[in-house]
Amino acid sequence: MPIAATLGINGDAHLVALLSLDFNGNAITYGNNIIKEMEKYGLDKTQRPVSADSLKKYIDAKHAKEGEKYQPLNFGMVHPVSTHNYELRYWMGASGIKPDSDCTIKPFPPPTMPSNLIAGNIEGYCVGEPWNSRIVLKGKGSALVTNYDIWNNNPEKVLQARADFVEKYPETTKAVMRAVLKAQMWLDASWENREEAIGYLAKNNYVKAPKDVLRKSMSGTFLYTKGVNSSNPMFNVFANYYAAYPFYSHGMWFMTQMYRWGQIDKPVNMKEVIEKVYRPDLFEAVAKEVGYTLPPSAWKKDGVDEYNKFIDGKVFDPNKAVEYIYDFNVTAPLVTKEALLKENNWSVETKQPTYVCPYGPAGCADPKYVTKK
Repeated sequence: MPIAATLGINGDAHLVALLSLDFNGNAITYGNNIIKEMEKYGLDKTQRPVSADSLKKYIDAKHAKEGEKYQPLNFGMVHPVSTHNYELRYWMGASGIKPDSDCTIKPFPPPTMPSNLIAGNIEGYCVGEPWNSRIVLKGKGSALVTNYDIWNNNPEKVLQARADFVEKYPETTKAVMRAVLKAQMWLDASWENREEAIGYLAKNNYVKAPKDVLRKSMSGTFLYTKGVNSSNPMFNVFANYYAAYPFYSHGMWFMTQMYRWGQIDKPVNMKEVIEKVYRPDLFEAVAKEVGYTLPPSAWKKDGVDEYNKFIDGKVFDPNKAVEYIYDFNVTAPLVTKEALLKENNWSVETKQPTYVCPYGPAGCADPKYVTKK
């Protein structure tokens, strides 16, 4: 959202991303009706990760049956420039589905997703918790895939502010960042802290959801199907593995998706935009004050190792960001590759962080990675 607003495609304000609030945390949940259709074409809900191949086969059969009278399937997400939109599209596109012709993807407020699915207005949706667990617990559907399954340890929310606010009130900005960063470190310090957080979140003035529902995703498990708590310690990561750090390369990836799906209609210098929006320099100053470990670089490749890979096996190298946009079977840019390459004649040095959990066992893949003594 800060990238889009700064570019003028979602509002018009220079916003900056001060830190990343978390990794992962979203899921794609489908209703029982569409799942029954997908099962006819090979869907296995117990597979991890689940691809959208069975959905593609169902859509192809639906096209063949309805011809020119084809009715696109309806799905929900949170906002046109939300992580949820890009994750849903990436999952579909990896199986050859064309999100804007095979389907309609509409924004809905997260709390209304379950009721819209039950009412039949949408077949499924991509959203954060607890709105996936709600449907699963009601027995009205299943969470087929999490965004961790789509892109291991991907950035979700950010703490953002207006650039002019940051400039005018630097100490206030730092104070807010310190408070948030300390909370992130506390959340990953222990599963007992997570349990305490669940108590806060359940209150009426916050998420207003039962503790049992919140516990399904905050306590190291995730509820894909009713009655089966699957181990998923990394479903929510707040501080471990540099989850709070605002990587330039993460911002760049989201910008490639804006181009991929035709949201940006002119060529711009992507590096220039991202370095204007993301502020690792501000983060690093605050991180040193609270003892938060910094990665070797703000630029890295994604999709390259055991804890950072995409469902389709692709690698994102920011130095090949333009080529990446067009290197998919399903892509719908409004700008030519040649025009975009002309504006992006730059290179960056990337350095890969190693997987580490300096703050505690919560959100960590395995206790062996915990370095906190």
